[in-house]
Amino acid sequence: MTRYRHLITEDNRKWWTLGAMCFALFMIMLDNTVVNVALPSIQRDLDASISGLEWTVNGYTLSFAVLLATGGRLGDIFGRRRMFLFGVVIFALSSATAGFAASPTDLVASRVVQGVGAALMMPATLSIITDAFPPSERGKAMGMWAGVSALALAVGPVVGGLLTEHVSWRAIFYLNIPVAIGAVTASLFAVRESRDDTVGREVDFAGVVVLTAALTALILALVEGNEWGWGSTEIVALLIGAAVGLAAFAVIELRVRVPMVEFRFFSNRNFLGAVVVAAIVSFSMLGVFFFLALYMQDILRYSPLEAGVRFLPSTLMIVGIAPLAGRLADRFGPRWLIAAGLVVVSASLYSFSGIAVDSTYLELLPGFMLLGIGIALTMSPMTSAAMNAVPVEKAGIASGVLSMFRMVGGSLGVAVTGAIFQGAVGTSFADASPQEFVDALGHAMSVCAVVALAGAVVGAAAIRARRDPLSVEAVEAAVSPGGEELAGREAVAAGEPVA
Repeated sequence: MTRYRHLITEDNRKWWTLGAMCFALFMIMLDNTVVNVALPSIQRDLDASISGLEWTVNGYTLSFAVLLATGGRLGDIFGRRRMFLFGVVIFALSSATAGFAASPTDLVASRVVQGVGAALMMPATLSIITDAFPPSERGKAMGMWAGVSALALAVGPVVGGLLTEHVSWRAIFYLNIPVAIGAVTASLFAVRESRDDTVGREVDFAGVVVLTAALTALILALVEGNEWGWGSTEIVALLIGAAVGLAAFAVIELRVRVPMVEFRFFSNRNFLGAVVVAAIVSFSMLGVFFFLALYMQDILRYSPLEAGVRFLPSTLMIVGIAPLAGRLADRFGPRWLIAAGLVVVSASLYSFSGIAVDSTYLELLPGFMLLGIGIALTMSPMTSAAMNAVPVEKAGIASGVLSMFRMVGGSLGVAVTGAIFQGAVGTSFADASPQEFVDALGHAMSVCAVVALAGAVVGAAAIRARRDPLSVEAVEAAVSPGGEELAGREAVAAGEPVA
């Protein structure tokens, strides 16, 4: 590969890098949704139990969520491209073993390992893009990144339905192998290695172990809370364990020389506001998608493929508007785009709160389109706000923390909306009447609308508007090296004027 690198100029290398990262991101996000429509076929073929089917999805989600921060930090320490490629190889090999699975246990084990590979890849995609693009262009790059992410989430059910119906459920895993080969080839060809040169290659093993255990307990409690009962001994023990573990992790990180998570990031208003917004928008988005998919299949009687296709208007809005939102964030700052986006999301969710048994898809369509517009206005400015708030050498752990907040927020959203359903219709959706189902759905959408509106307030209050036209590069040229340089960089990233 190295002998062809002279064909890539420094000016277009960043775009090749963005393409390679988006290629891999598509594979990661596709696996979040592509499996769902194949579950009935998997159940018949492998004679899987309901619990086994649940863990086919949850095993991937769990390992992915709990290792995101660790994956980001390892990229900073050992090299982001190296960790990305390592993650791609793990993902591809575990996809192959999932396709060959002879039992539910084999499939769940492969899905858990897939989540590990995804957790190494996902933060690297953001940190590599952050390193490749100057701050003045990161919003545009993040917009394309967000658009590809949304596209993958939307086409997942469509691709999964087509492959399951016309080939085999195993094909949804084999599909990852050529995509992984393409991602590896593009990365070796175009992506430049980067790492955090301010630290050595020391790994905070105590922090990794404690954070992994605490997040495992938290995510497991959120995933299983409605099934096991929120007052059950198991869920209470998991939540207490998660709280104790997170407190212990904070103590460890404040004492080690090279912490895995640098808590000083949270003193930056832009970073703190962005990660809180990330949790809120994922809370609203995943809860909505999960239960609207059930509504369209169980009440409107669409097939899984037909239901998946009907989510496309939301996704097409994200794909089209997210890059534009990123460019606007580069020019005007992320603050009011984030606030406006979450207000639009809240309006969309409020429109869904009036859903009825006999609602038609045309009546739902404006809500779907508003949802896509709101998410597009929020996601890329939110991401660029977080990544521009930290020095570029810390991009790996920053992207890992941001992704972790998104995953935890999404799990919490599904758990809370699930609890609302459980309180209204019991533990079995099949036993609920259509009217009970839509009443519960309306209550859940109302809660999500309020949460999204609260996110708009957080975005407007916490994230600073961009007031200074100087770029980070201009500041670095104007100040002396060392502490003043870093202070200037962080001030501009936060949108503060620099003397």
